[in-house]
Amino acid sequence: MKKVVFAFATLLAASAAVSSAQAQGVRLGFRAGGNYSNLAGNIQNEATYNNKIGFLGGVMLNADLSGDGFLSLQPEVLFSQKGFENKPTEYSRTLLGIGYTEKREGKVNYNYLDVPVLLKINADGFVFEAGPQFSYLLNSNNETKTIRTTSDGRTTTQEATNQNDVSGLNRAELGYAAGVGYQAENGLGLSLRYTGAFSDFVKSDNGTYFNGDLQNARQSAFQLSLGYLIPSK
Repeated sequence: MKKVVFAFATLLAASAAVSSAQAQGVRLGFRAGGNYSNLAGNIQNEATYNNKIGFLGGVMLNADLSGDGFLSLQPEVLFSQKGFENKPTEYSRTLLGIGYTEKREGKVNYNYLDVPVLLKINADGFVFEAGPQFSYLLNSNNETKTIRTTSDGRTTTQEATNQNDVSGLNRAELGYAAGVGYQAENGLGLSLRYTGAFSDFVKSDNGTYFNGDLQNARQSAFQLSLGYLIPSK
């Protein structure tokens, strides 16, 4: 909870700093769209983890730094659904010298609070933006089913236990966001971004999460969204 408060404090501090210098150039806005997410980093059995579509949406403040709209600072607070879809591809494992095959089905959702603080360039409506992003994992939902087949043909199906447990995950992440877009004069805008994390999202001492496949994995997503900045007075 302290990290969530910190995220909101970051947004308020950034907006306060710029609004004191550009009091008439601060605009409130809203953003909504979708994530096309997956995992980056050194992932074992990488072919079994597919991209997943999720929702993103929230609020933003845009503060004009140059006086003509060319350069601005834009902090945002976004609810962001990330994760992956299990691809039902069989892979081989060994337990006590006995071989077997496994495949997974279902998806895993990670719901984040993302706070990007973006430096934004607007060149006659064409937008280029980049900056750091703080993310906090609110909760998760693991809908994975694991189907195991032994060498003698016996098959068992096991659902994930503790589907909402996040104790083995790093809930706070520092990352980045960068993208391009178009901003119309009436405040409507379209944005395409890529976001990523600098740190692994599974704790280093958690070697059992997805059989250790994701111990060096990081969250990443392409984001396509519509935004609207309310005109300033």
